[in-house]
Amino acid sequence: MADTNVGRVAGKVAFITGAARGQGREHAIRLAEEGADIIAVDVCDDIEGLGYPMATDDDLADTARFVEKSGRRIVTAKADVRDVDSLRAALERGVAELGAVDIVVANAGISGTPAPAAMIEQSAWQTMLDINLTGVWHTVKAALPHMTNGGGSIILVSSMLGLRGGGYMAHYASAKHAVVGLMHSLANELAPQWIRVNSIHPGNIRTPMLDNEQFIRTLRPDLADPTLDDAAQIIGSFHMLPQPLIEPRAVSNAILFLASDEAQYITGAALPIDAGAVAKF
Repeated sequence: MADTNVGRVAGKVAFITGAARGQGREHAIRLAEEGADIIAVDVCDDIEGLGYPMATDDDLADTARFVEKSGRRIVTAKADVRDVDSLRAALERGVAELGAVDIVVANAGISGTPAPAAMIEQSAWQTMLDINLTGVWHTVKAALPHMTNGGGSIILVSSMLGLRGGGYMAHYASAKHAVVGLMHSLANELAPQWIRVNSIHPGNIRTPMLDNEQFIRTLRPDLADPTLDDAAQIIGSFHMLPQPLIEPRAVSNAILFLASDEAQYITGAALPIDAGAVAKF
């Protein structure tokens, strides 16, 4: 068992949404490895019209087992970021067991179905904003009453498409750009309380959000039975560094840095972890 008294976020409590798999699970594991206890929530239910399966109850249970292997405590709950009351209920239970929240990672999000902007269904546009923007606001809204008077760190997960445009992803890019505006506003509001607010902007990460039939076939319609590796041949063209897919741990390391005291004077920043995609000409 890991030494629970040491680590870059030792003794802190982190609230993470979308924690059942992918990036959210990796964030929970990485913060636990460095000493944090975790309140982990996920919807654990499919979303109408999305086109790919969401995480399950078993996925969330697996996240809990991984965190417990590191020697830290975890409280899990099913909660939909579109429903602020479900987030509040999860937090109340988590705080009662683990203590006040020090770190918030608003990670839950969807990618949606690529389509020309004029062809995006109204329901798809609304679902995208409800989860990827309003869900982020709900996460912060629910968490703030439980944050300590001594400050804390809030990290909003945007995307490289929160800093640049992306064809056929107008709904996704619009929501992710709006997260940056929310981040800047919160950073100004919460600075007097020593609560730092930053956003991260991942590139193409090897998670189920990309590794699903809908996304892969969208990129490789020329192949009868394409794989993620086939799609990666296209994905890699977006990055400056010769790396088509970024591993989730690389993003979690950035989360850890922003959550730790090493970033004590960093607030209002938008940090790309994108292999140079935003800066690429």
